[in-house]
Amino acid sequence: MLWNNALHDYKHYLKIERGLAQNSILAYSNDVKKLIKYLEEYDIKLDPVEIDDKVIQQYIYHSAKNINAKSQSRQISGLRNFFDFMIFEDYRKNNPTELLESPRIGRKLPDTLSEEEIEDIISKIDLSKPEGERNKAMLETLYSCGLRVSELINLKISDLFFDEGFIRVIGKGNKERFVPINLYTIKIINIYKNQVRSRIIIQKGFEDIIFLNRRGKTLTRNMVFLIIKDLVEKAGIHKKVSPHTFRHSFATHLLENGADLRAIQQMLGHESITTTEIYMHLDKRFLKTIVEKYHPRNSSE
Repeated sequence: MLWNNALHDYKHYLKIERGLAQNSILAYSNDVKKLIKYLEEYDIKLDPVEIDDKVIQQYIYHSAKNINAKSQSRQISGLRNFFDFMIFEDYRKNNPTELLESPRIGRKLPDTLSEEEIEDIISKIDLSKPEGERNKAMLETLYSCGLRVSELINLKISDLFFDEGFIRVIGKGNKERFVPINLYTIKIINIYKNQVRSRIIIQKGFEDIIFLNRRGKTLTRNMVFLIIKDLVEKAGIHKKVSPHTFRHSFATHLLENGADLRAIQQMLGHESITTTEIYMHLDKRFLKTIVEKYHPRNSSE
């Protein structure tokens, strides 16, 4: 079986069987492409059915010289998933990556923004420009609903259930969830939709997309990154801030104000509660406050 044929079938499997988003399919495919490139470079003529654990180990050792532990762990996971697919399709009987150990990596928590810092960033938006109202609505939605940047740029007018107080979000793997939205954010989105978006000449196929660029098309992920980067610099905030920082801050602030972790998990669209826990960047002072407030032994009586 040729590598290109296997890769083609694998991508089809990821899309149809697993229901993964295009970005995830691209990431998984790249893991396999890097292995193919290595085999070609060293003239190793083994197809996906023949390749064994020794060759895979050599490849991982070779690539480890140029990537960090987190990337190496991601690479092993991607290859393991590919060979699981090969077994699933009865091309192979075993997975040559099953004995590979992923490097230990610590959980690196991203920066979080305080409520004051979020206000400072949003206050730097120039509302005298048409895109100002759009940018304000986008950042308010990111923070108020805890969206991923891909979920934000693909949000549709038909996903807005303002009368019920929810928005519908299509997350990873095309999984649908409903996230509460507050009245203030609804107001900001409506101002943009009714006063700015309504004046844009919208290109065919983008009529239902809520946040549009000046050409009437969907914004790119990179454009949202650049908008936030510019505002952070203007606010004089010296942190590494991205659209995901707003999502992380959303979860952290909810937890700090007493929200249930399971509820936050549902709103973020995480399959596992373990994934949600990594967002909970609580300092020792907050934990101390929780114990003082809620522990039954914390009483002078």
